[in-house]
Amino acid sequence: MIPLENLAGMAIIALGMVLTPGPNMVYLTSRAISQGRLAGMISLAGVTLGFLCYLLASGLGLAALFKAVPIAYDIVRIAGAFYLGYLAWNMLKPKGVSPFEARELSPHSPRRLFTMGLVTNLLNPKIALMYSALIPQFIDPSAGSTIQQFIQLGIIQIVISVTVNGMIVLTASTFSSYLAKHPSVMRAQRWLSGAVLGIFAVDILVRKP
Repeated sequence: MIPLENLAGMAIIALGMVLTPGPNMVYLTSRAISQGRLAGMISLAGVTLGFLCYLLASGLGLAALFKAVPIAYDIVRIAGAFYLGYLAWNMLKPKGVSPFEARELSPHSPRRLFTMGLVTNLLNPKIALMYSALIPQFIDPSAGSTIQQFIQLGIIQIVISVTVNGMIVLTASTFSSYLAKHPSVMRAQRWLSGAVLGIFAVDILVRKP
């Protein structure tokens, strides 16, 4: 059985990661605000499948693959860092936009919403690093099967992430309306989110495997 402190540690890390602005939050909020809650939830279903893909891939040896073939890790790391940098620039540049800012977007079909949610999560460097580097740190070889522990820890991460992202989707429009009425708060939120994304992008870019 996994030690309770390991379960709690994983839960805290998962909560901190999902509350940090990133590709998933940007996509889900933009779709929920522009196309409605249903569109946001369909996108979230795609994001959830992305989590399950990472869980399966990691269980089959994603961390071992990254260690054995550093170039594979570098490709995910560098591509993800530039993607985060791109999102950060879109918020920090003059006339940048917040993910909670209401704006007109071309509507996506349910299939595209689901696919984009999936692809956005698969390209999310935070999730790649979590499954390849962070979750293994909470596995205790003396507590039994490492695969079972990995799956249990991964499920905890997925449940927390999907729950928080679901709440974000359901409240995105309300939060967006509040920010629209308080431009200074909107500006502060945009700068804070952009700064966090930029710092995370630089950290990932210089991180050693």
